[in-house]
This record gives sequence, C-alpha cells and structure tokens, in this order.
Amino acid sequence: EKAVNLKKDLAEMQEWMTQAEEEYLEKDFEYKSPEELENAVEEMKRAKEDVLQKEVRVKILKDSIKLLATKVPSSGHDLATELNVVLENYQLLCNRIRGKCHTLEEVWSCWIELLQYLDLETAWLNNLEERVLMTENLPDKLDVVNDALESLESVLRHPADNRTQIRELGQTLIDGGILDDIISEKLEAFNAHYEELSHLAVSRQIALEQQLQTMRETDHMLQVLQENLVDLDRQLTSYLTDRVDAFQMPQEAQ
Repeated sequence: EKAVNLKKDLAEMQEWMTQAEEEYLEKDFEYKSPEELENAVEEMKRAKEDVLQKEVRVKILKDSIKLLATKVPSSGHDLATELNVVLENYQLLCNRIRGKCHTLEEVWSCWIELLQYLDLETAWLNNLEERVLMTENLPDKLDVVNDALESLESVLRHPADNRTQIRELGQTLIDGGILDDIISEKLEAFNAHYEELSHLAVSRQIALEQQLQTMRETDHMLQVLQENLVDLDRQLTSYLTDRVDAFQMPQEAQ
C-alpha cells in the first residue's frame, strides 16, 4: 500500500510539472504594453516561488522511497527509477523557470532604464530650447551677446552617452519584439525633437559667433578711429598753440 501511494504521488508530481511547463514555458507571450510586460514579470515570479516550494514535497518523496527501499527492495527499486525521472524533470523545470524569470526581469529593467534616459535627455532638450529662446532679440551689446553664446555652448557640450544608451536599449527591446510599437513611437518623437532643436541651436550658435565677431571688429575700428582722433586733436592743438599758419601744415592737417 505504501508503494502504491508513493507511486501515485510521483505520478501527481509529474502531472503537476507538465501543467506548469505548459502554463509558464510553452505559451507564446506578446508584450505590446508596459502593463502586459509587468504582469508577465509578476506571474513568472509567482511561478518561480510556486515551483521552488515543491522542493519540500520532492524531498519528502525522495526520503520516503529510500526508506521503502531499505524495507522492500523490490518495490523500492522500481520507485527509485521513477523518482530519478521526476527529480531530473523537476530540476530542469526549476532551471527553465528561473531562467525565464531572470530574462523577463532583465527586460523590465531595460524598459525602465530606457524611460529614465529618455526623461534625462528630454529635460536636457527643454533646457536647450530655453537657452535658444534666450538668444533672440538680444541688445546690441558685446558682453550680452558673449554671455548668451557661452551659455548656449555650455548646454551644447552635453555628452552623447545618454543618446547612445537610448538607441541601444530601444533597439534591444525592439529586436526582441518587446513593446516595439510603443518604443518605436517614443524614439521617433525623441529623435525628431532632438534633430530639429540641435540644428536650430547650432544655427543660433553660428549666428551669435558671427555677430560677436562683427561687433568686435566694429569695436576695434572705433577704438582705432578714436585713437587717431585723439592724436589729430593733440597735433592740431600744438599747431594752434604755436600759431602755425594753416598753409604751413601738412596736407592732412589742413
């Protein structure tokens, strides 16, 4: 009777493992929304806990069959053979479910990381847009234009590492068919915004550099002219002081 019950327990255990494999490992999952992906992660975590909890039952079966084998060798030998199959299948099921759980957790982590990088770069783009707007309608003053240019250039020096991460994370998920529609839409919108704004910012940077160069050249010309006028004034004053007749002066002084 003991052997019959153990044989029945082994059969039930094998049946449960077959059902678990069909439910958790053989279904085709499509993750088209973050909610579906998150639900799949939580379900696989529960599956992993459920499978690992069966380890106690497997150990009890193993100990019971060993004990029976010492008392009734013939029955114990047959059950031990079935037990080995169950143990092998159980270990395989544990490994596969742990692997799938880990994979889904990594995918979810990848999605969250992508959102974080998108938030960071969107904040940077908003800052860049603000700096570009600040360069419009500037007063025609050298220091004001120079400060605006330096402020814009400081934002444009933003490293490209985050955008590289966004591209790689997004492509990884899309290649796996995970949230591909949502991610493609997000990346397309982000890239379009980035390209438009970065081109505008660079154009404004070039315009400010040219404006600054023109202002510096004009300032330099005015300075030279001012110095020449001072020299001429000094020279004319000396002529007047010395009562020099105008026709005795050099042509340029006349």
